[in-house]
Amino acid sequence: MFNGLRTSPVLPFETPKDENLISFQEHSKRLSISGVQLKYSLRLEDKKLVLTQKGGEYILKPIPPAQQLFYVDQVPENEHLTMQIAKQIFNIPTAENVLIHFQDGTPAYLTKRFDIAADGSKYLQEDLAQLTSRTSKTHGETFKYKGTYEEIGKLIEKFVPASVIAAERFFHQVVFNYVFSNGDAHLKNFSLYRTQEGEYQLTPAYDLLTTVIHSPIESDTALDLYEGDLQSEFYSRYGFYGRPNFLELAKRLLIKPSRAERILDSYPAAFEKIKVMVANSFLNNPIKEIYINNIIDKMERLAIA
Repeated sequence: MFNGLRTSPVLPFETPKDENLISFQEHSKRLSISGVQLKYSLRLEDKKLVLTQKGGEYILKPIPPAQQLFYVDQVPENEHLTMQIAKQIFNIPTAENVLIHFQDGTPAYLTKRFDIAADGSKYLQEDLAQLTSRTSKTHGETFKYKGTYEEIGKLIEKFVPASVIAAERFFHQVVFNYVFSNGDAHLKNFSLYRTQEGEYQLTPAYDLLTTVIHSPIESDTALDLYEGDLQSEFYSRYGFYGRPNFLELAKRLLIKPSRAERILDSYPAAFEKIKVMVANSFLNNPIKEIYINNIIDKMERLAIA
């Protein structure tokens, strides 16, 4: 996370508030959870993290200033936990991240940028909204929610040389987002970047969290799985996605059925490990219960034949 350097788990500045907000806003950009979360650019200087306008190496995401979200004080812990479960239990490549604190003890989520090379140069990175030429001007304000996961998979097949491996990784992320109730996995939350060898790869996963905790009426998925999925036999019968829908998506992404089944089966097999990580997390106890109950609900859906 810090290139082997020791750095303090406490940031050398206070949490954003009225008297210092202008300074923070100079380093901010809005991102997901209904477009209200803020992020700030940091760099490591003399083993200390400092706000910066240029040469940022890290992204800091404090508690969102959003009254329309539930349990906003739990957002940093939620994202950190979900990202760690993805990495530690399911071996999904993720952006490096830690939970860090401001001087007053308020938590924030810190992630390391993966588009910065060792020499400080930037890799060319394009999210799937860019690759599909979707913008607010061409597709309206909700442009990043217009598309399907099948469409993303087809673009991975087109642009990524090792597309078989990348497609399976992508499919695993889609399943993970469903099981962990991340309803904000839209087009801009998947990206490709070009390596120094000139080849495109799927970037590490980022922005993974259980959004239903903060937005209970949010959709199960930000995008449809594939064109016509809502008219499928399973969805028409139950009103939600189940195992047949994900197997159909895998088929359309040219993933072997046995590989898709293995990914789907990995979730109930890992449930006890998930419970341990949630129990040891920094979420408060009521939110831990909500977190686990949502996972149970999604696993039950995927178990329906």
